[in-house]
Amino acid sequence: MPTLPAGVRLTQYAHGGGCAGKLPPGELERIVAGLGGASGDAGPLLLGVEDGDDAAVLRVRDGRAIVSTADFFPPVVDDPYDWGRIAAANALSDVYAIGGEPVLALNLLGWPRDALPAELAAEVLRGGLDVARAAGCPIGGGHSMDDPEPKYGLAVTGVADPDRLLRLDTGRPGTPLSLTKPLGLGVLNAWHKATGAVFGEAVATMAELNAAASRQALERGIRCATDVTGYGLLGHLYKVARASGVTAVVDAAAVPYLDGARRAVRDGFVPGGTRRNLAWVAPHSDFGRIAEEERLLLADAQTSGGLLVAGEIPGAPVVGELVPRGRRTLVVR
Repeated sequence: MPTLPAGVRLTQYAHGGGCAGKLPPGELERIVAGLGGASGDAGPLLLGVEDGDDAAVLRVRDGRAIVSTADFFPPVVDDPYDWGRIAAANALSDVYAIGGEPVLALNLLGWPRDALPAELAAEVLRGGLDVARAAGCPIGGGHSMDDPEPKYGLAVTGVADPDRLLRLDTGRPGTPLSLTKPLGLGVLNAWHKATGAVFGEAVATMAELNAAASRQALERGIRCATDVTGYGLLGHLYKVARASGVTAVVDAAAVPYLDGARRAVRDGFVPGGTRRNLAWVAPHSDFGRIAEEERLLLADAQTSGGLLVAGEIPGAPVVGELVPRGRRTLVVR
């Protein structure tokens, strides 16, 4: 397997950490305000930019819909093959998050060709290809560019039933909230980037597809879900509650975490994106007596996290519920 020059690590080329490198949510919403086209059940564009759903969905003929999304980021781990797997799983997750099935992907690759061997780029692409194959989604080429910061991801096309989408705006009071992957990916990735410590459980979690969780949600008639990525559990849940006109209550004690996540926060390995997430949701939240460490973990910027589902699915812990809209959009107790 190709290696980096002595003393050099892949994550040292990344100024941010995976999905923690997204533009801050409030800033992004200001940028795209007013840029969305007409969408909704009355038109062909069923999901667009209005509520920030995970993918765009266009109704086509014969009772089908086309799903389209793209996602890419700098290295989140030092192993190029694992980075490729994680980035591909993360991009495919946007399709699963709206109840779709990926059918075709294109590679998106930025590479510092004068600084890093081309053989490493091939390992990144191999990792992405293996995950896409596991998803039954062929990769048909893509686009590359010479870039001082390495970046990789996929543009993904999928299909869905337009009458059985998982949306942000369909949450209803009295519905439990289930989470299909543990939190802590952002802080553990920050620890890895700073020290080189490898967290195998975190890598396996990020590389895991959300295909089964999406399928189970649809089989149970669930219609509201999102995936938990760069805006953290609280950020993505805030978007669901805001779009659905409800308040989301989180049972902090029920939320699962990866081993080492709490220590990472205590030792100061907190991505800037995690702190920005917490600052964004804080004015809309009632944290009661929840400590700062817990708040940061709940807002932790995840890379290729799980699905947050308004409903119950097998094996996923219930971490809260939706209730009628109250004074605050989020309540953590």
